[in-house]
Amino acid sequence: MSGFVVKGWCPDAWRPMATGDGLLVRIKPRLARLARDQALALCALADRFGNGIIDVSRRANLQIRGVDQAGWRALVAELMALELVDADAQMERRRNVLMAPDWTDGDDSHRIACDLAAKLDRLPELPGKVGFVIDAGTAPAMLDEAGDFRIERGAGGGLILRAAGHETGVAVSAGDEAAMLVALAHWFDTSGGARSGRMERHAAPLPDWATGAIPPAPPQAPITPGPVRLGMALGAPFGQVEAAVLAQALADPAATGLRVTPWRMLVIEGARQGGIPGLIDDPADPVLRAHACPGAPFCAQASVATRDLARRLAPAVAGSLHVSGCAKGCACTHATAFMLTGRDGRFDLAREARAGSAAERTDLEPCTVLAHFGVA
Repeated sequence: MSGFVVKGWCPDAWRPMATGDGLLVRIKPRLARLARDQALALCALADRFGNGIIDVSRRANLQIRGVDQAGWRALVAELMALELVDADAQMERRRNVLMAPDWTDGDDSHRIACDLAAKLDRLPELPGKVGFVIDAGTAPAMLDEAGDFRIERGAGGGLILRAAGHETGVAVSAGDEAAMLVALAHWFDTSGGARSGRMERHAAPLPDWATGAIPPAPPQAPITPGPVRLGMALGAPFGQVEAAVLAQALADPAATGLRVTPWRMLVIEGARQGGIPGLIDDPADPVLRAHACPGAPFCAQASVATRDLARRLAPAVAGSLHVSGCAKGCACTHATAFMLTGRDGRFDLAREARAGSAAERTDLEPCTVLAHFGVA
C-alpha cells in the first residue's frame, strides 16, 4: 500500500489518508446507522488501532484517526468482519450515499436506499467526491448538504429527482427512484461530467427526462441536541469524539444503535439521557455555532492550530464562526459571520465570508484574535 498523501480524492477504508496524527480510515455506515454492538466494536478498534479519536464527517461518515501503516490492514479486516466495510474496494468507493438519518424501516428513504445499494454495481466510474442524497422523509432535511444526484420530497408531496445546481426537479414514480439515480449518474459520465468534477459545476443541459419544474418541499427543522423521536441527539464538538466517550453514551441500557448525521450530531437510538462529558446535549451551547477543521499539527495543509481557539472564541462571537487551518475551508463550505483563515502561521479575519475570502484584517497572532473579540 502506498500513495497515502495523494490529494483531491476522498479517503475510505481501502484508501486511507495520511494526516499529521497517522492514517485516517473512513467508515461509511450503511443507512447512516450502526447497530449498538457494531458501534461499540468500532470504539474498541479506534482505541486498539488508532489514537482513540473518531471524526464525524460532513458526509455522515465516521473516521478512525491515528492508524499506523503496520496496523491498517488488520483494522480493515476487523471492519469487514463487522460488515462496516465492503470486501470489494471498488464497491466501497461507490458507497457515497448521504441519507436522512430519521428513516424508519420500510419508509421511502429506507426503501430507496436499499434499492440503490443493490444497484451500485451498475454505476459508472465517478469522480471521488461525487455522491447521492436520499432525502425522502415527510420534508427534506438535507437541502444544504452537498450531493450530486438527489431524491427529495417535492413541494407537491411526491418525490422528485433533482441534479445539484438545479433548483427544481422532475417527479419520479415509486419504485423507479434508484434506477433514475443510476441513469442520471450515467448521463453525467457520458456527457463529460468528470471534467467538471461535480454536478453543480457541470454545464451540460440535463436530458429531458431529468428536467422538471418541481421545487423541493419546505425543509424540516434540523436536529439539535436533546431528545428526538429516535432517542437522544448529542453533538460532537467540531465533529470529533473520543472513542471512550462514545462508548459511554452507548452504554445506556436502552440504547439500540447509533445514527450518524452530517451535522456533527450523533443519535443514540432508544436513549433518553444526556450528561455525557465530551458530547453536547444543550442546544444553546455556543460551540454548535462554530466550525473548525483539525488544524495543525493534524493536517499537513494547516499552518495554525484551530479548535482550541474556536472553543475559546465561540461564547464571545455573535453568530456563526469558522476557524480554518488553510484557505481550503474543509470544515464549512458556506459563509459564516466571522471567518478566520490560517496563513503562514497567523490568521486573516473576514466577515460574512468563506475560507480564503478577502480579509479586513491580516497577519493576526492568536492572542490578537482573542483580544479583538474581548477574550482574556
